[in-house]
Amino acid sequence: MASLKEIPCGKTVKVKKLSGEGPVKRRIMDMGITKGVDVFVRKVAPLGDPIEITVRGYELSVRKADAEMILVE
Repeated sequence: MASLKEIPCGKTVKVKKLSGEGPVKRRIMDMGITKGVDVFVRKVAPLGDPIEITVRGYELSVRKADAEMILVE
């Protein structure tokens, strides 16, 4: 299992676990990133922050710190 932060552009992965606590985890879940959902990594900014992803048919930008809490495979 790897974090979303480590996934290269152009890959689709499945969310296995969210490791955040309290409000941070809630915010990630409110964005539609929940266990079992597929996430496509569209782009990574030149310095690696933020990461642009597609989830549930819409596009999101996720900070590297938040992407680290999303465990995928």
